[in-house]
Amino acid sequence: MPRYLRPLALQALCWTLILCLVGGWSLSGALELDSQKLVKLAASRYGARGAQAVEAWLKVLQDDREMSEQDKLASVNDFWNQRVRQSDDMTVWGVEDYWATPLEALGKGAGDCEDYVIGKYFSLISLGVPTSKLRFVYVRARIGGPESTEQIAHMVLGYYPSPNAMPLVLDSLISTILPASQRRDLVPVFSFNAEGVYVNGKQAAPVDRIGRWRNLLQRMEREGIRP
Repeated sequence: MPRYLRPLALQALCWTLILCLVGGWSLSGALELDSQKLVKLAASRYGARGAQAVEAWLKVLQDDREMSEQDKLASVNDFWNQRVRQSDDMTVWGVEDYWATPLEALGKGAGDCEDYVIGKYFSLISLGVPTSKLRFVYVRARIGGPESTEQIAHMVLGYYPSPNAMPLVLDSLISTILPASQRRDLVPVFSFNAEGVYVNGKQAAPVDRIGRWRNLLQRMEREGIRP
């Protein structure tokens, strides 16, 4: 195999391992949203700007319901990439690793890669996209392009349009939604959603093993978002 093809072949294999675990679809776990509570909490915690950001999000969730799934992906991806600026958890929250709820991320107007993915994931579920089509995907991202040797731990949202399709990648580093096969700068490590954790061809492990996931859902429910 030519040397310049090796990174692409390895990347495609890793995405395929995750792809093989998708299986059949399940029904969407549509969110229950208490809009008044969300806006009120945002205003009390983050002021008028935070409340306006949450109101804008709720409007997207209302206005985009009749769109095709492809248009929903584009709208949600653009909304979160434009509304939240890139920042690290220590700067925003004063801790090394924190998974913000959609209300918290919009209230602060800043977050890291996990916060973008959380916002996009739950937005798409609210718009009727089945959870089985969506994956939180931990990746190694090459900064500076696919040939760069500088890598960072990163998270993206994977969307699987059909059980055998290569996923589309919704990312906070770039605005364009591309098939995973065209993201040579990303190498997946493992993925998860509400149905389980998927690693290297193994059967799904319970997602409850991820403590931050449990904590995130509990905080969301207290804020008025019930998955």
